Amino acid sequence: MKIHDVFELSIPEIRVIQFARFRDDRGYFTEHYRRSDFEQLGPDNFMSGIEFVQMNMSFSRAGTIRGLHFQWNPYMGKLVRTLQGRMVDLVLDIRRDSPTFGQAIACDMPADPDADIDQWIWVPPGFAHGNYFPEDTTIEYLCSGEYSPGCEAGISPFSRDIDWSPTSPDLVSMLNEARENNPRITDKDRNGLTLEQWAVDPRSDHFLLSSLDQRHAVGASTERQS
Repeated sequence: MKIHDVFELSIPEIRVIQFARFRDDRGYFTEHYRRSDFEQLGPDNFMSGIEFVQMNMSFSRAGTIRGLHFQWNPYMGKLVRTLQGRMVDLVLDIRRDSPTFGQAIACDMPADPDADIDQWIWVPPGFAHGNYFPEDTTIEYLCSGEYSPGCEAGISPFSRDIDWSPTSPDLVSMLNEARENNPRITDKDRNGLTLEQWAVDPRSDHFLLSSLDQRHAVGASTERQS
């Protein structure tokens, strides 16, 4: 795998990993994941010890908003990329004692078959994750924990107390327009918690920095509790 670049977004725990494509007149070939290379990413080896145990793929129609989702027992980090179309990835810090608690970023990740690079975005435990799709789009993501339906929750992407200031104004305008134009979204996602409700929810204790430090290293827990 040829890593092209790794960089932090405005919330530094969120990283984008760019990797090279080997192109010729037939098209391209790429290794989009190699565990040994990921173990050595960045000066802090931020992916070291992360084991992916589940891989998902989804297709979304234009105008779809998904999220903002998270789970515990086990925690689930996500490594996400766009296969076809255009994904605007949405990430919200839900760690109550974090200096960036309540801040959200949007990362525009369109698929381009003619580009010399492709990219992943890494969303570690401690963050709620979602997407907006301006066009029909297919994505895939690797998960560091198996899905646990009894230990999940969500923040509504319509919650007015989310701080989008780390996001570029153009993307904020795009998201505001999408929310106002009757997007495709489940009732469950639309009616998720506000940030204020989450801050006083006992389940938020699972996402204190100390809890994540102790439990994220193993990537998963066998517990099933709410």
